[in-house]
Amino acid sequence: MSQSDRGLRRLAAGTLLVAFQGTTAPDWVLRELENGLGGVTLFGFNVAEPDRLRSLTASLRAAAEPVISLDEEGGDVTRLAYHVGSPYPGNAALGAVDDAELTHRVYRAIGSELAACGINLDMAPDADVNTEADNPVIGTRSFGDDPALVARHTVAAVQGLQSVNVAACVKHFPGHGATRVDSHLAIPVVDVTLDVLRARELAPFRAAIGAGTKSIMTAHVSVPALTGSTPATLSAAALTELLRGELRYDGAVITDAMDMHAITKSVGLAGGAVLSLAAGSDLLCLGPLPTHDDVRHIIDEIVAAVRDGRLPAARLEEAAARLAALRAWFGSAATPSAEQNGVGLHAARRAVRLTGVPEPLVEPLVIEVDTPPTIAVGDVPWGVGPWLPQAEIIRVKPADADVPVLLAKATDRSLVVVVKDAHRNEPSRELVSALVAARPDATVIEMGLPIWRPDSVAYIATYGAARANAQAAIELLTA
Repeated sequence: MSQSDRGLRRLAAGTLLVAFQGTTAPDWVLRELENGLGGVTLFGFNVAEPDRLRSLTASLRAAAEPVISLDEEGGDVTRLAYHVGSPYPGNAALGAVDDAELTHRVYRAIGSELAACGINLDMAPDADVNTEADNPVIGTRSFGDDPALVARHTVAAVQGLQSVNVAACVKHFPGHGATRVDSHLAIPVVDVTLDVLRARELAPFRAAIGAGTKSIMTAHVSVPALTGSTPATLSAAALTELLRGELRYDGAVITDAMDMHAITKSVGLAGGAVLSLAAGSDLLCLGPLPTHDDVRHIIDEIVAAVRDGRLPAARLEEAAARLAALRAWFGSAATPSAEQNGVGLHAARRAVRLTGVPEPLVEPLVIEVDTPPTIAVGDVPWGVGPWLPQAEIIRVKPADADVPVLLAKATDRSLVVVVKDAHRNEPSRELVSALVAARPDATVIEMGLPIWRPDSVAYIATYGAARANAQAAIELLTA
């Protein structure tokens, strides 16, 4: 391979964020890092206790100066606490409190934990304005449905993370909040005028750019008025004309996971990589599915696209310059120690809301209504069991629930029903309604968005299912 070929391959590799299985880095990842790979994205299956995570990130840094990223939003979407649930409430809870200084403190604490583990880029905060109640992928990940509120908390989150030298990655540009389709599965459509898009969806991104966010993540959503039927991740109108031109953003543009069906089922992984780079992205987050063979194929396809004129070499050089600037920023401060200051529980306590007066607990029976996790959240534990050890906990799928049997078990006992996003799950609503119709003295705890609630029962809204949210709810119930 000639020197120019090696240089081009290195530029192509530098645009990729790869993933791998396990808690140690495979040899192929370390070799590719030495050969210019942009970095890695970690998932819950990569994360063990902090010492092992530090060893993993140290091995990656020994090979190169990579971007080491993950999705740590707090709340339902957590990677550091994937196996136990987050000690921080998510954005919906912080938006309910609406104290920007508190949001800054929460995200600074999250950032300090990431930095102490060797993570230098957090794919957060979520800046989507969640105007669609039936949104299957955003929900409690959003600060709310008001653009001004979302904007001020997005700024606080960006500044909190970056105050401890962890780069923020504000997502999902140009907005995923008005969708009813999960882009992991298909291409969602945001069918609004450009005026609405500018006033609503873009307000938090505009504020984040003003606050100096180091990176922005693209969305695999189409906006017919802007991108036609093309996902924004592949659209020059979205990434170059709007983001770079109109909004004057010059930081790193990172794609959402390229292995999502919105990309793989439309243009394919390698084809999508070339189209996204041509449209204006700098780093391609490949997601957890692509293998080393896939990575090599993507690099080869990017090189081929430069050779045959589909992708200007200048685009790769521009991406490399932005990544170099990001790496220089990473190295500009000492690594802080993790802040164990209890701000997560404090925030969850401020967010929780109680309507009605719960009965004192007597031999409580807790029925947790099972809710399938979204792909973004994954299989993170949730529920109130850790905070109510004296209770009998039953987790039931609505389709399998035998209401008379459950009610019989609750005879002469306190009944607590825990549900998540009941407004999006009709079987869950039917089960909760049947239980509280027979037991109006029950307490219902909603651990998603509190949009639907049964009448005439004590009702606790947590605005999220993180560990901190559950603890705050049970404290109210047992006070």
